[in-house]
Amino acid sequence: MHRRLFLVASLSMVPFVPAIANAAPAGGAAQYEQCLSRAASNPADALREASEWQKAGGGPASEHCEAVALVALHRYVEAANKLDGLAHGSFPNDPGMRRSLFDQAGNAWLLAGKPDNAIGSFSAALSIDPSDEDVLSDRARADAMKKNWGAAASDLSAALLVNPDRADLLVLRGSALHALGRKKEALADYELALRIRPGYPDALVERGNMKFEGGDIAGARADWSQIVLSSPGSAAAESARQQLAATAPAKPPAPEKPGKPR
Repeated sequence: MHRRLFLVASLSMVPFVPAIANAAPAGGAAQYEQCLSRAASNPADALREASEWQKAGGGPASEHCEAVALVALHRYVEAANKLDGLAHGSFPNDPGMRRSLFDQAGNAWLLAGKPDNAIGSFSAALSIDPSDEDVLSDRARADAMKKNWGAAASDLSAALLVNPDRADLLVLRGSALHALGRKKEALADYELALRIRPGYPDALVERGNMKFEGGDIAGARADWSQIVLSSPGSAAAESARQQLAATAPAKPPAPEKPGKPR
């Protein structure tokens, strides 16, 4: 379950940075927004538009739209390199913008399945703001992709120092601690997440797993069943259904039909 949680959380590109529009040439903000909208609906067209705009002097806005289109086209490595390049070179006097671009680059590297590159981008973002809870949790996902659960737990603990009421981060840290064999601490994180956010599906599925491991089959099935009833369309519900099917009591054999009299 640990890998499922971290991957579900990472499979999304960080939203674009609207402030990049301010760096567009005169009148370019509207073109930038139009290009981004097209990247969502027709990324191939958006990529062509962004490339032409870049040649015409579109600057960082055109490059960023190109990167967003590349993500939509699943050309993650190209997108990540472009975003890293933007972060390094285009906004020397805007640390907030650079941090956001490094974070986006890291997410693109995650989508490319390259956690070492992602860690480099996230670490660059954290060198600008070491207390950014979202970037810390993103770097934890990169660590989890490498099964470096200790580093993941450490980054999530740092993020929770910034915002201790993040139920999602508590579940992720619990998952990392569970993978490290620190089950009592993991369960405490799941329980706290459920106090902060009652009925939280990811917390319930992980707590159910721990109950099952401890031999409490009925308790585990109760947690999983609650998810299926309350959040039937969630990824956690799909996992819960699988667990419920795997732990369903065996049906007694059907009674044999009496043979025909001879």
